[in-house]
Order: sequence, then structure tokens, then C-alpha cells
Amino acid sequence: MKNLLIALLVFSSQFSHAQYDPSKVNKKAVALYNKAADLARDEHFNEGIELLKQAVGIDPNYQDAYLSIAGMYSELKNYQNAIDFYEKAKKIDSEYFRDYNIVYSINLAGKGEFEKALQAIDVFLSQPNLSESSRKAGESRKKNYQFAIDYAKKSNHSDYRFQPVNLGDSVNSVDAEYYPSITLDGEKLIFTRRPGGGNEDFFESDKVDNHWTRAKALEGKLNTNLSEGAQNISQDGQWVIFTGCLYPDGFGSCDLYISYLTPDGWTAAENMGSTINSEFYETAPSLSPDKKDLYFASNRPGGYGGNDIYVSHRTSTGKWTEPENLGPTINTPGEETYPFIHADNQTLYFTSNGHPGYGKLDFFVSRKNAEGKWTTPENLGYPINTIEDEGTIFVSGDSKTAYFAAERADSHGKTDIYSFELRSDIRPAKTLWVKGKVYDQKTQKGLPTSVELTNLTSKQLISQLQTDETGNYLTTLPVGHDYAFNVNRKGYLFYSANFQLSGKEADSVYHIDIPLQPIEPNATVVLKNIFFDVNKFDLKPESTIELNKLVQLMKDNPTLNVQINGHTDNVGKAADNQVLSENRAKSVVAYLTGAGIAAKRLSFKGWGDSQPVADNKLESGRAQNRRTEVKVVSIQK
Repeated sequence: MKNLLIALLVFSSQFSHAQYDPSKVNKKAVALYNKAADLARDEHFNEGIELLKQAVGIDPNYQDAYLSIAGMYSELKNYQNAIDFYEKAKKIDSEYFRDYNIVYSINLAGKGEFEKALQAIDVFLSQPNLSESSRKAGESRKKNYQFAIDYAKKSNHSDYRFQPVNLGDSVNSVDAEYYPSITLDGEKLIFTRRPGGGNEDFFESDKVDNHWTRAKALEGKLNTNLSEGAQNISQDGQWVIFTGCLYPDGFGSCDLYISYLTPDGWTAAENMGSTINSEFYETAPSLSPDKKDLYFASNRPGGYGGNDIYVSHRTSTGKWTEPENLGPTINTPGEETYPFIHADNQTLYFTSNGHPGYGKLDFFVSRKNAEGKWTTPENLGYPINTIEDEGTIFVSGDSKTAYFAAERADSHGKTDIYSFELRSDIRPAKTLWVKGKVYDQKTQKGLPTSVELTNLTSKQLISQLQTDETGNYLTTLPVGHDYAFNVNRKGYLFYSANFQLSGKEADSVYHIDIPLQPIEPNATVVLKNIFFDVNKFDLKPESTIELNKLVQLMKDNPTLNVQINGHTDNVGKAADNQVLSENRAKSVVAYLTGAGIAAKRLSFKGWGDSQPVADNKLESGRAQNRRTEVKVVSIQK
């Protein structure tokens, strides 16, 4: 602002032919102007505006005072008042005003009037003797305004209303609140607060009867006298990963740390180690719903620009892999940061000033396609994005409610947390929730293990999660698809289930407890994701997911010998069913031998319709009777 006021005096001497003459301004008005300039240097803009209004009351043609009033309103993000006073100044002397068309255009764009902003910047650029830096600044603004105009024409979201709702004084206070993160069920909100403008701490609020409870500091050892910020709570509410800067055990200026929820509260923060962290800057963590992928931003060498977005994968042993740069589709020579991976595990939101946008950090969305590649990022558009820097965005499990932090007219103090409804075209996939427990079928004891969910049609792995120590899990699935559900654990036959979910409603909750059968002679498991056409024995392509699991089971247990059993319902002749069941079992054995499993470890038998497990009078029963089983024959010592 100081530079702006100095610039006003410099500009006033440039136009000897202009109508406005600063030297003829009333001296009392100039004295008030100088006092306002001192206030502006200390960012007391409201007080400065009042003095300047007194100045133009004394001298109604004091153009510099009008320009400074407009500049101070601009600093306060009061775009309409800024526009009004710029236009008053322009009426006094349009030639004197020419240099101010760039700041005038910025306020027009801040109000969303991009057509007028483009006209103003064209006037600014039409000046013959612009400096190189001024021309570059003008051209950059023109590019942003043209993007905004083109986006509005292309998108045509005239029916969408961006109406942020303040979360209220239970969450927001006179202090700054920001970086919202919410559990999958939408019932717990974790956010960062800066009490008294000091060090950052984490607070939580619970949603009860659709209202947020009074926020309180997280219990346990997570909050310290250091600054904790930029946090993400896992979808099941059990982990918090956050950014800690200048910690004694840090590898760089800012590192990623993790804390776990216990009956006594949150544990003391643990540095996530040198694989994740570097001597540079790591921040803005976002954990996938299955807790297998950790996205974050870093300015480490080898990227495409300033901050880039990276991902690290958690292995079956709980270790994190070397972070991978998301590549040039996501990252640019500019800044990419604040990644957020949605509960659908396919939709990534982030901020960038390197992709085409409105001028500073904008929100973008990219989706993972069937090949696991990220699509070209899409700008979320005005008015979600503005000409200012956007911060963080969090989209809840319902796929339509978004949360962000902003300082708006109805803020309780500084930055507050708001919610709003996303436009339909930039929403993630709608999801279903699946939760339950994996346990030993004989002892009923919970088992920590890996759980995989795969799209049966695309064969894309949608979710690969690890249960907790007692076998509990929680995950989400995009609606509109059918899924293979597989669980593997050493010493057990794998479990498989086929979810026909393509016709199910979003936001449904499925509770699936998974019993695992220990590997021992005569143990049997049904292969629920082996598919054949009616009266045929050729394996359908969607069967390969489960067949490969069976191959892996045989390779992991090289002394295991099994028999493949085929069964049918009682429709048709018994003799035909016998042959069909035998041929289907034989097809599975052929696949296994083709994948390198020794034939001597395999046998097969067709049982036709002789061993039903359900009533053949019902279609649901006949479907259960049409099955393929794996039976343990022996385990060589």
C-alpha cells in the first residue's frame, strides 16, 4: 500500500497536459491526505479512508485522494467501493487515470466483472510508453481475464449459486480457523486454530443433531508449544498426519508427522521418517481412504517448479515408499500444493497457479482414469475461484458438501471455516461405505490384514486397505459398479465376495464381517468371483482377478495341494450338469497350470447338482448352488 501511495504522487507529475493539476489541490486536503498515507503504511485502512473522505469534502476534484480511497478499499477486498471511487477519479481526468486502469481492472475482476476488467486492461496496454515490467503485468492480467470470460462461456453454470455458510461460533472464533478435515461419516471435524495469533493447535468439533458442538483442543499429547498445522484426519478417525515446522527432530524446515488415537487421546507426534521427509519442505498431507497412499506437497529438487505434489504408498509391512512426483499432468513450473484425495480414492483436488486460471492459486480437480492416470486438471471456476489465493478445500463423503477457510464479511474474527455445495460437474464419484471386521473363523479373533476392492468391469484396484490391529476396517466405493472383494492373509485361505452394487443408492452403509478359514486339510473356500456364461465352461474375463489371487495363494504356499470342485443348480438334466461342473473345474485348473502352478499340486472334480447349499426352488438359492470351490487336499511337510 505504501508503494501505491508513492506511485500516486509519481503519476501526478507525468501528465503536464492533463486537466487535473495536483499542485492546485487545497492545502488542508493535502494535509489530510498525508495523514491518511501514514495510517495506510500501518494498515489502518478504515481510518485512512475516513480522512481521505474529509479531504475530498474539502476539495471535490482531489483525484489522488479518490484513487487512494479506492486503493484502500481494494486492500480491504471491498471491491464494489473500490470500483466506485476509481470511477469517480476517472471522471475527473481520464488521461491522468490511464495508469490506474490496471488496479481498476483488478477490482472489477474481484467483483466478477471480467468483461469490464478486460476493457480496462486493454486501455492500460494501449499506452505507448509502458515499461517492460508494466506491460508484462498487464499482459498477465489480460490472459487471466480472457480465461475467465472463456470459462464462463464454455461452462454456462448460470443456475449454480455459490453460497458459503459459516459453520458458526461453535467452530469459529475471533481467532483464525482454517484447514478443515472431516471423517468419512461427517461427524468429526478437525481444524487448525491460531489462538491469540500465537502458535497453531488442533481443535475438534462433533456434529450432533446436524449441529457442530463447541470446539475443543484435541485431547492427548498432539498439541504442544510448537506450531502444529496443515493436518489431515484419516477417514476412520484413527490417524492425524500434519505438518510440523522447526521441530527438534525434523529433517528440514517443515516435516510430516503422524499421531494415533488411543483411549487416552492422541499420541505424541512421530516424525514420518527420512523416506517421506527431506532437508527441504514437506507439507499439506492428504491420506487416501484406505490409508495406503499419502499425498503431500514438497519443494524438494527434481520437481517441475516450486512446490509439487507427490505420493507415497504404504506397503503391507507398514513402511512408506519413496515419494513419487505426480508428473507434468498435475505439476507445472508454478506452484502446486494443498492436495486433497476424496473418499472415492479417484478424485484429487489441489491448488495451483501454474495451470490456466484467475491469476493466483486456484482450486483444480483431476480424476484417476481406468489406467490409473490423472486426467488434465480442471479449474473449479468463478466464484469458487477468485483473483486471490485460494487455500484448502475438503469435500465430504457425500460428494457434494465442500469445506474451506476464508475471511468474509460474516467472519467472526479472522479466517473462518465455511461449507458450500459443489457444482455437480466438479463433484467426486458418489460413494458407498463398507465397514466390518476380519476374523479367524475358528477362534473368532480379529485379524490385522489386507483388504482389496476391485472394479469387476475395468479390473481397476479401487481400494487396498489395512485393517487395524483388531481387524476392523472402513472404506468407500464409488457407486454404479460391481466389485470383487478379496482378503489375503498368510496361513489362511483367501476370502472373496462379489458385490453387485451397480444399482445401489449413494451414502448406503454395508456391514461385512469377514471370516478367514485357516489353511488345513479339508478346509474349503468358495470362489465367488469366478464367472461363466449360462451352460458354458469358458472363464469370463472378469474372473481373472480372483484366479490371480488363487495363483498367488499357491505360490505363497508351495507345499499346498488343492482340489477344484465344480457345482451347478438342478436346472436341466443331471448328466449334463455333471459334465458342465467337471468342465468348469477343469477350466480353473487349466488357468492355474498356465500361470505356472505344477499340475501335480492340482486336481478337479465335478459334482453336478448333487451337493446343493441352498433351495433350488428359488433363484437366489440356485445362484448359491452354482459355485466353484477350492478344497485343501494336503499340506506337505
